[in-house]
Amino acid sequence: MPQSSDHNTVTTRTLFVFWVPLLATWLMMSVEGPFLAAVIARLAEPKFNLAAYGVAFSLALMVEAPIIMMMSASTALVSDRTSYLRLRNFTLMLNGGITALMVILVIPPVFTFIAEDLIGLPPEVARLTHITTTLLLLWPGAIGFRRFYQGLLIRHNLTRRVAYGTVIRLVSMSAAALLASTLTDLPGAAVGGLALSTGVTIEALASRFMVHTTVRRLLHGEDDPAAAMSYRSIFAFYYPLAMTSILALGVHPMITFFLGQSRMPLESLAVMPVVNSLVFLFRSFGLSYQEVAIARFGRRMEHFPVVRNFAVGLGAAAVTGLACISMTPLADFWFRDLSGLSPVLAAFAILPAQLLVLMPGTSVLLSFQRSVLVATKRTGPVTLATVLEVGFIIVTLAVAIIVFDAVGAVAAAIALMVGRIAANVWLTPPMIRAVRDARSSTDSSSSSV
Repeated sequence: MPQSSDHNTVTTRTLFVFWVPLLATWLMMSVEGPFLAAVIARLAEPKFNLAAYGVAFSLALMVEAPIIMMMSASTALVSDRTSYLRLRNFTLMLNGGITALMVILVIPPVFTFIAEDLIGLPPEVARLTHITTTLLLLWPGAIGFRRFYQGLLIRHNLTRRVAYGTVIRLVSMSAAALLASTLTDLPGAAVGGLALSTGVTIEALASRFMVHTTVRRLLHGEDDPAAAMSYRSIFAFYYPLAMTSILALGVHPMITFFLGQSRMPLESLAVMPVVNSLVFLFRSFGLSYQEVAIARFGRRMEHFPVVRNFAVGLGAAAVTGLACISMTPLADFWFRDLSGLSPVLAAFAILPAQLLVLMPGTSVLLSFQRSVLVATKRTGPVTLATVLEVGFIIVTLAVAIIVFDAVGAVAAAIALMVGRIAANVWLTPPMIRAVRDARSSTDSSSSSV
């Protein structure tokens, strides 16, 4: 388990200072979705292009899934030269695999089968989705590259540099979107895909540059025998995390499929990316905390109470923030004026956003539960919880849409909440056992001394 460099002074204040740059990173990333949606909504054929962008983004997320937990793995595992080199090589191997998968996905016959035959997209939306997915070809690999190095920055108390990288990403993404929308005739969905790829690629290069000194120190330092991990043990540690991400992100295409078969499918496909962007803004409170908790628990969970109490406050603040928008007249302002949706689509988006009001709180809880299990190297239950979550989402969607003929966006919001609550409930017992065992180990060591 990683040990904080300042492990004797883990307080609410030190946690806040350590966490804020990572929150800023996720908040800046949460602006990315609404910004691109607003750009697309103001270009030609917004309904078709918003739907195509949403589908392409979901497919790219699915391909990206195996690499998404690399930041947690890097934070938890890299402590010396050997562990750095082995996890870096492991990351490069995964990046090569997911990039090859993206290449296969955009082959026209393969893509047509997935987009039109499986998802059921109209031909025009499928065409726009194919262009956008092609422009996202290098996006998953760039994500894996920068998450590996961001984990090193977090472990070595350089969280501000993670935020600096995100600033670079947003600036380059925004510039690419504005230039492409004003100087080219690219459709809106393609503008979004090009902007995403540009921003993430530049951020990945910036992250490598900012971690240069840390990497050099690792390469010239001494190995820690206690931290030694073979490729086999790295695989055993990371495989459950990769499966977790595959299942969690792979559910997005499944949701897209059900939306395409639901009542009011185009409206649902058009508004869900915008709704998800709003929810993501407040989910970022929890998403930014997972690596903080991993780095600050202490070697034997001695700082668990402080880290836990901080998480409780984050969850309450995140739920309150989303409620203040989705449950008030600010919802109309957000969806119409900021996101650029038409009055009809803006009104359509409000109910799904309200149904997801507790999602930020459950996300904080999930990140905290995962951080305990990753820090104690018990990653197996994380995968089982995700299997349960995905299963509940799919079953709930199927029942709501097939049996009750529900509107797609409403069914999706309900299903997401049901699945997440099931995962939280499932992870609670193994989390409690992990903390108890870690503390028992501490007590035994003290007694022997």
